Amino acid sequence: MANRRLAPAAEQPESFAFTPENAAWAKGQIAKYPEGRQASAVIPLLWRAQEQNGGWLPQKAIEAVAAELGMPAIRVLEVATFYTMFALEPVGRYWIQVCGTVPCDSCGARELKGMLHQRLGPSGHVDPTGTFSWLEVECLGACCNAPMVQINQDYYEDLTPELLGKLMDDLAAGRPVKVGSQIDRNASEPLGGPNTLTDPTLYDGSRVGAWRKRFEESRKDEGAQAGKSEAASSEQQAATNPKPARPDAGRAVETTSSDAPAQRVTAGEAPVKGGDRAEAADQEHSTAGKSEAPGSQPKAIKDLEPAGAEAGSQSSLPRDVPPPQPVASGEEEPSEPAPNAESLKLPKGRSKPKPPAKPERT
Repeated sequence: MANRRLAPAAEQPESFAFTPENAAWAKGQIAKYPEGRQASAVIPLLWRAQEQNGGWLPQKAIEAVAAELGMPAIRVLEVATFYTMFALEPVGRYWIQVCGTVPCDSCGARELKGMLHQRLGPSGHVDPTGTFSWLEVECLGACCNAPMVQINQDYYEDLTPELLGKLMDDLAAGRPVKVGSQIDRNASEPLGGPNTLTDPTLYDGSRVGAWRKRFEESRKDEGAQAGKSEAASSEQQAATNPKPARPDAGRAVETTSSDAPAQRVTAGEAPVKGGDRAEAADQEHSTAGKSEAPGSQPKAIKDLEPAGAEAGSQSSLPRDVPPPQPVASGEEEPSEPAPNAESLKLPKGRSKPKPPAKPERT
């Protein structure tokens, strides 16, 4: 990239002012922005000043734009020196900007710069006839058709040193030239013409059906191959690691019949074996009373039974007689006995209810 500096003082004009037409146009551009944002119009005003001055920006034009927008001149100079679209030195009638970034450089931009240096001289200077000048710039945004150049306001793409030389000859002679790709490429399509989405089967459905058929056939082939591989693996495993023979596999296993009392009665035998009775009568082997202290005799079942009230036995009182109230803690028991069935008289016509029968103990 060339250094972005102002032209020497010998080449600078003494003054600059917009023409009446350009001044009116500049007022319209400034009016597009709200009050206090007039500085946003700096780029369009610099571009119009460059066109009026023959394609490049002198120092006086930068100062005139700053005065028009109420900006410090250094701020406008910062914008002018940042963008390569603004030429800070005199240029030829056809200003050639060569893209030198990676896509164009790898596709032949170095050869284009070598040809221009040989034909016109160093970059940033105008040829003796005043027709051409050239400059290497950053990416111009046409990477797909690299290498390319911008001449004034038009793009010329897919260039070679020979094509660029012929283009310059036509421009110098005033002959018409073709803008864009110089190899008849349409827009940004691949070299040789478009090669995607051109098959008619993409739109009539036949390609989708053919793809499905191929997919199903490939799945069948894969399944058959997998089955063969599995069978071969099973045979190989059986040959190298055979399983032990099990003659009784799948047959019913005979089990001894249950020796419960019901089965013994069905067989015509006593429900309880004699040995079981003797074992139950043997106190040394009996489990009854194991929780008691050693040497103590087992108690009778009647002695182990809780009181009748705790055991849930039925009261002897009739159902229509309320039970006696319990004695509160700390009170003396009443001297009179609790009423019973004999002391209470039942109403006439009612008989004494019969107490429920106690269940027999087994």
